[in-house]
Amino acid sequence: MLEDEGGIKAHLDGKISSLLSSMDNCGIEKSVICNIATKPSQFDSILQWSKTVRSERIIPFPSIHPYDPDFKVKIDKIKNNGFKGIKFHPYYQNFTIDEEKIFPVYEKISNENLILVMHTGFDFAFQRIKIADPEKIITVLENFPSLKMVTTHLGAWEEWEEVERFLLGKPIYMEISFSLEFLNDTVRKIISSHPAEYILFGTDSPWTEQQKTLSLFRELQLGEEKEELILRENAMKLLGSV
Repeated sequence: MLEDEGGIKAHLDGKISSLLSSMDNCGIEKSVICNIATKPSQFDSILQWSKTVRSERIIPFPSIHPYDPDFKVKIDKIKNNGFKGIKFHPYYQNFTIDEEKIFPVYEKISNENLILVMHTGFDFAFQRIKIADPEKIITVLENFPSLKMVTTHLGAWEEWEEVERFLLGKPIYMEISFSLEFLNDTVRKIISSHPAEYILFGTDSPWTEQQKTLSLFRELQLGEEKEELILRENAMKLLGSV
């Protein structure tokens, strides 16, 4: 279904065993896998599945729906079950990231010291409506400066000129999945110029090949020290802070 909606072919079949095999082939130590609750009723099944698949190498981030009236209880369950983060996707969950209506959700996530992986920028399966753009990211983080929010796809997918204008150089986490495949001078400048300690390697598997993303990253020739931070150390430090 997602292949049809997005017009993109998955490179893996969705099985944990296939992901682990890909990781082994690339020398990837650990993967964070993110869920998306498109309605509040999906929470329990997502939480249970996340408990089933987690391991030393597989780190699931469950999801709640931002409009869930029981968000406090469910965030507590995520925390109490030992998970380190939560995933939101504004397009699939149909919300705008800087709505004051969901500020109490951000406050709760921040107070529980959990990581929030937020899809940011456009999404190839949806119309290009600005609901997760860099200006809105700034609004969220100005209101919740302690929120450990990771902006995906290098700050905002295919809104990289705005990333350069609003986010570049600020202490804002960006992971690089599904951006190197669209490499241009702006994307290259963001990766080269943003504080190295706030960039995280990501592949968006199964929508891209892990090996291809890794190869494209190494082609940037950022230097061994910066590569080590982005490929491993930053993620381990962030995960270890929870």
